[in-house]
Amino acid sequence: MSVLFDPFKIGSMQLKNRLMRSATTSAFSRPDGTIRPAIVELYSDLAKGGTGLIVKGHLYVLETGKAHEGMAGISDDKHISGLKEITKAVHEHNGKIVAQLNHAGINHKGDRAGPSEYKGDNWQSRALLENEIEEIIDAFGDAAERALQADFDGVQIHGAHGYLISQFLSKLVNTRDDQWGGSLNKRMNLLIRVYDEIRRRVGRVPLLLKLNSDDFSPNGFTIEDSIRVAQVMYEKGIDIIEISGGGIGRRQDLRSRAEHDDDTFSELAFAGHAARIRNHTGSAPMALVNGFRQQKTMQASIERGLVDVVSMSRPFIREPTLVKKLKEGQDEVQCIRCDKCLGEDVFGKVMLQCQLD
Repeated sequence: MSVLFDPFKIGSMQLKNRLMRSATTSAFSRPDGTIRPAIVELYSDLAKGGTGLIVKGHLYVLETGKAHEGMAGISDDKHISGLKEITKAVHEHNGKIVAQLNHAGINHKGDRAGPSEYKGDNWQSRALLENEIEEIIDAFGDAAERALQADFDGVQIHGAHGYLISQFLSKLVNTRDDQWGGSLNKRMNLLIRVYDEIRRRVGRVPLLLKLNSDDFSPNGFTIEDSIRVAQVMYEKGIDIIEISGGGIGRRQDLRSRAEHDDDTFSELAFAGHAARIRNHTGSAPMALVNGFRQQKTMQASIERGLVDVVSMSRPFIREPTLVKKLKEGQDEVQCIRCDKCLGEDVFGKVMLQCQLD
């Protein structure tokens, strides 16, 4: 049997295999952030399909941190009961699920507040005040406590993809000259404070981090920055880091710098950067997302020590029972990354599902 189906432990959480469903928003929650019944069915299917670890699509920790319409919330006690329906459905099938906590920062259209003033297309962000940053840190702690009340098995901090924590880590977006900006050590202060607050609230519950390997911006968060942040977070006690990429100011022509020079990993967008991070963090648990298509690549990634956990998003939209199929011998995922599931005519208007057929 492939190493993909070997058990793996993240902190105190025992997984039945090395396959992880990366956080994927359904964009189908009610306007107040409470979830709709169809979302519960999605997570039930993922658990029935044998997924080792499921990460709930991102949850906003404050109303002012909502990234888009249809995003689910964990900013208020009213969100707990619906989220508890999700965890119950997953646990009924012996699955594990963690809550991804997020704040949109300058991506929140109602109040584009982030590290600093930043100009986008026809808009400009404002700099968060000191007391607002402290409120956000508290909100992450509150959200972590609600996650446990909703029976999640752990919590993932979203520190990637150009959302608030990613914005603070980026020297392109974060031009502050106080304790929250300037050197990388100061730019990572928000992440560290959020981590510390969550640990203070929930103790040794499994705590995960999603981290960019690179913003792919000429002047943003780089692989060198990512290596240092990963080292610091492992030293602090993060249980696993999921490596991804792409932040504010990203450019498609810069993505090639994250590729691996070994053709074995040619389908993986960030494999080269993952290897560089691994070279500096040793055996600390690590996952990688983006590009996995063939079972032989997934297996090689673990056997050769690139990562410990294979994480996927789009393939699970097409095939919620993907893990079961792989275990039965399916060689590759069916998803062709056509992105029709993100089309304007369906995204947020219907429950997230593959639109290829």
